[in-house]
Amino acid sequence: MAFTTNKIPVSVLIPAKNEETNLPACLESLNRADEVFVVDSQSSDRSVEIAKIYDANVVQFHFNGRWPKKKNWSLDNLPFRNEWVLIVDCDERITPELWDEIALAIQTSDYEGYYLNRKVFFLGKWIRYGGKYPDWNLRLFKHKKGRYENLSTEEIRNTGDNEVHEHVILDGKVGYLKNDMLHIDFRDLYHWLERHNRYSNWEARVYLNLLNGKDDSGTIGANLFGDAVQRKRFLKTLWVRLPFKPTLRFILFYFIRLGFLDGKAGYIYGRLLSQYEYQIGVKLYELRQFGGQLNVTATPPAAPPSPIVSETH
Repeated sequence: MAFTTNKIPVSVLIPAKNEETNLPACLESLNRADEVFVVDSQSSDRSVEIAKIYDANVVQFHFNGRWPKKKNWSLDNLPFRNEWVLIVDCDERITPELWDEIALAIQTSDYEGYYLNRKVFFLGKWIRYGGKYPDWNLRLFKHKKGRYENLSTEEIRNTGDNEVHEHVILDGKVGYLKNDMLHIDFRDLYHWLERHNRYSNWEARVYLNLLNGKDDSGTIGANLFGDAVQRKRFLKTLWVRLPFKPTLRFILFYFIRLGFLDGKAGYIYGRLLSQYEYQIGVKLYELRQFGGQLNVTATPPAAPPSPIVSETH
């Protein structure tokens, strides 16, 4: 049974900031949702105008610099008129086939949430290898049942106001949908680099917390015998203790996980991931040097005394 005309009783949440390049295609792919909220962070481009053209509800989020971030704040405060919420980033698209599957999935009472598999495109090519596919994300769930975990990274500045790598903790059973969600960023590599510069601040704090054995209650937790996310978290607790991580990350992506099969785009992606790992490492070093901060508490050296200049008359 296909749903082609009637709206599907799902509320969509889109976190946004200066996304005029990606928003039109994203919103176009969401025309079967019953309602759409664009939660904006004072964009200076045409993001708000574009959202209104597509009849989306626009809400402004003002970050307090700590907690909660944008998605959890939205889940707590937006007046969703549907039980189910679908979280979509501006560079993601929901295909017609996935909409059909969503429409059928939310009619069953067996699950409180569903994982969606992302198909990531980079430089116009699907990155199929390197461990990037499958890429499961818990994005569709009953909004009263799920919230994003807090990984205790709020002390670090310049990480952005939105949950990016945190996972949803759901009260209930979770299923998996078969059709893919597309991840296609129309912006150039400058934005990829700028974004991952911020992400590396966040990752460095996560690494430090893992190395210090920080309490993980209230998070997904690490479990070798748990689900895919818990196993990944467990492996990360081992990963942070390994030497030569930038080199290892490239070898893992490009050779062991066959990233070379994605051609030039796969090679570039692997090199950028290696560079990203290096950024995390040097920022982790900085955190340790300056007591858990990214050089914001460092005392600059005293200025040398001004030389005494004798005047000659």
